[in-house]
Amino acid sequence: MIIRVVSTISLILLLILVLYLPSAHPPEHFISQLSIEHERNSAFWGEEHALRILSRMLELHTDAKQASPIPVTRASSEPRNQVNAAAASQMSQMSTRLFNNQYFQSIGALFALATYRFSAFVEWLPYLSIFVLAAFLDGFIRRIIKSKEFLQHNPELFALHASLVILVACGTVVTFVLPVTVNALLLALVPASVGIFGSLAIANYHHRG
Repeated sequence: MIIRVVSTISLILLLILVLYLPSAHPPEHFISQLSIEHERNSAFWGEEHALRILSRMLELHTDAKQASPIPVTRASSEPRNQVNAAAASQMSQMSTRLFNNQYFQSIGALFALATYRFSAFVEWLPYLSIFVLAAFLDGFIRRIIKSKEFLQHNPELFALHASLVILVACGTVVTFVLPVTVNALLLALVPASVGIFGSLAIANYHHRG
């Protein structure tokens, strides 16, 4: 129950924040933040790693545009009749008014910043995935030992640490979209925190069978 409540509240607050930020900041602010962090990543990771992060971000951005449900209106070179031409013109104008305003441009810039930070986060995974797997394995072994020794698993601790994993995940998404400078080392704390809290949750998981 606690886990479901924490998940629901976290997702609602996250959605409100993501919808609010584009209305509070112009697109130039997000793009400027992206440039600052690219310079910081170049100094921290080196030019090769920074370019790989940027390349990964551009690939994700391109794939997202291709999968976007927003229609792209293309003018026909030879319209069949005046009715089709007028309808196409009205659709094009409506699409322009709807999607080419500052709010939607800010959403696009915010998405670019979020995908760049996600790409920088992915750069940490090869180094920290072994730690996360080892932590989960440790938690699983500790749970087995508790079962063999007839020790009571603690559902309250399981709910607490599982909720902390959810909060870390939602906090990471918030970090991806906030228009403030994010230190590269901060992203490394995410897998480490998930590994630690996830290990404690697994060790205290109580199966009701």
